[in-house]
Amino acid sequence: MARTLHFTKGQGTGNDFVLFADPAGESPLTPAQVAALCDRHFGVGADGVIRAVRSVNLNRATVGKRGAVTHTVDKAGPDALAHDADAEWFMDYWNADGSVAEMCGNGIRVFVAFLEAEGFVELTTGQALSIGTRAGVRDVQRSTQGYSVDLGRWRLGQDDPVVAIHGLHVARPGLNIDVGNPHTVVVVGSEEELEQADLSQQPDVEPVPANGTNVEIVVPAEPLVTDGVGRIRMRVYERGSGETLSCGTGVAAAALATRHFVGTGAPHQWRVDVAGGTLHVRMFATEEGEHVALSGPADLSFSGTVELAD
Repeated sequence: MARTLHFTKGQGTGNDFVLFADPAGESPLTPAQVAALCDRHFGVGADGVIRAVRSVNLNRATVGKRGAVTHTVDKAGPDALAHDADAEWFMDYWNADGSVAEMCGNGIRVFVAFLEAEGFVELTTGQALSIGTRAGVRDVQRSTQGYSVDLGRWRLGQDDPVVAIHGLHVARPGLNIDVGNPHTVVVVGSEEELEQADLSQQPDVEPVPANGTNVEIVVPAEPLVTDGVGRIRMRVYERGSGETLSCGTGVAAAALATRHFVGTGAPHQWRVDVAGGTLHVRMFATEEGEHVALSGPADLSFSGTVELAD
């Protein structure tokens, strides 16, 4: 029996998503349905699927015809919301292959744009909205550049990974950075190397991270800093989706890694160019440690309905 899904297609610097509203938490999708939706030949086509569910309804589950539970929200959801009762909405994010992800920096901006378009929330410029994610609660603010999200504290990994990238003859050292989800950043020396990288295949990272990783390849601009702002260009292989035109958390990780490699005197504001456009990153001090913020556009492309097989 087919299911009719009302959806909206949205994108942030080319990182695209299928979004749908399920406020009561009664209509989640199976991993197979997520993968079918994201298929660019036979489905709507997207890098991921985002379900908008009210946080109070996170514990609901869909029960199949024979009484089997077919889906529940990841247990990290309720735990992540426990310290912030203002997070009315939860971003239930799924990768294109049907796997779950902790966080998506472009997706959360598009998610808030979707909530506004659907009439669930209203934001004025400068006003912030708390959103629940599997990585914890994140504050999203309407800005002159679209939306800005505080990604929270970031963490430097303990391993010293080596990354073999198809198309590049020599494996490169990487830097593991966690911004709510895992990233491994590699810096190359030229635009030519950046273009030679073959991201139709997943890069090999050693040691292999326990939960997988997103891999960013970065080339610094020349000059690196202009008017106090660092500039880099990036390509990305996203865990569960392959190469994408952009990755918001990956952009933040790339800026953090480049600043780390540059060392003392490196700026705390960065402009990052990706295939789908430009995003901006800012690092700032808080009482609990340094946070990193990401800002950029979020656009809704079209809405429609699609039939999904059970």
